Amino acid sequence: MRVDLLTREYPPHVYGGAGVHVAGLTRVLRDKVDVRVHAFDGPRDEPGVEGYTVPAGLASANAALQTLGVDLEMVDAVGRVGDDGVVSSLVHSHTWYANLAGHLASLLHGVPHVLTAHSLEPLRPWKAEQLGGGYAISSWAERTAYEAAAAVIAVSGGMREDILRSYPAVDPSRVHVVHNGIDLDGWRRPTGDDAERAEATVRALGIDPTRPAVVFVGRITRQKGLPYFLRAAERLPADVQLVLCAGAPDTPQIAAEVEGLVAQLREKRSGVVWIDRMLPRADVVAILAHGTVFVCPSVYEPLGIVNLEAMAVGLPVVGTATGGIPEVIVDGVTGTLVPIDQVQDGTGTPVDPDRFVGDLADALTALVQDPDRAADWGRAARTRVEDHFSWEAIGERTLTVYRDVLG
Repeated sequence: MRVDLLTREYPPHVYGGAGVHVAGLTRVLRDKVDVRVHAFDGPRDEPGVEGYTVPAGLASANAALQTLGVDLEMVDAVGRVGDDGVVSSLVHSHTWYANLAGHLASLLHGVPHVLTAHSLEPLRPWKAEQLGGGYAISSWAERTAYEAAAAVIAVSGGMREDILRSYPAVDPSRVHVVHNGIDLDGWRRPTGDDAERAEATVRALGIDPTRPAVVFVGRITRQKGLPYFLRAAERLPADVQLVLCAGAPDTPQIAAEVEGLVAQLREKRSGVVWIDRMLPRADVVAILAHGTVFVCPSVYEPLGIVNLEAMAVGLPVVGTATGGIPEVIVDGVTGTLVPIDQVQDGTGTPVDPDRFVGDLADALTALVQDPDRAADWGRAARTRVEDHFSWEAIGERTLTVYRDVLG
């Protein structure tokens, strides 16, 4: 079986959970099937991986048109016979960026198209700020691919419900749940000499390893809910540090809002550490290992790989009870689920933002003031990811979907 994976992100160009997912899935699938990866952001040196750049004629076009230009090159590449004489058996696309490539490859080359849903355009209406009319194009591309795909993989049960609500023409029997996975070896609490290096790393980043800390890791985008956390942070005990690994803002507007809130916090309290660049995994592990609790204030989150990463390093997670987050956090065992009543307009906005901010602050305060309980929950969090979210298990579940589609 030859599987062609189509994706926007692939190492070394990874900026979100979808890229982490594809990299992890590729690694485990290669032991079982012939995998070819097609990705954006230019050529790669890795065998079996082909990267594409935006066609020169679209260099100044709307970002959505640039995406479609890359998609067409992927479609052509899928049809090529490999040096070993093997042709594609199935295409598997990830995110709207590559969904249309998967759909067109299926039509042109007569192979089934499987897609994994990492997010949904109808539930991210703020993207119109970024893409303008391109958002209508991305929405059309996604809908077209979903309604025609041989199978749709949702990364959580919550995501499956969102898919069927957003795209009622999709046959429910074609929508399968396969969670995101985690590299258990790459994400674990450092010990011995590694622990000493980790402490040196966090000190160099301006973090005091002797103070309790709440850690946030994520892009600066509406769905991640960072402004709500920053407002909640005003209410946390004065000795608590706030460590924000947050960059890549979607728009100048959200960037300005976050900058203003961070500035206000720094006027009121010490220990506000904002790292606005992409860090190597070892540095993120070091930060997590010196945290007390991880926070995920998202208003839209199909699953949340960052939660799995934090849990694998042994941190409890305080997260919003929305999307797939309740399928990761066991409330009162590995963290706390913060209730949220959301406006049903696709934005995920809390009906009562002040109450959500207050509940978030209360949940975080309760854990940072009880370090023994936080440590116990952190150990339980590591056990949970070991038992339920290993990449080997995710790979097997994905192969089951492939086999069902191929008959």
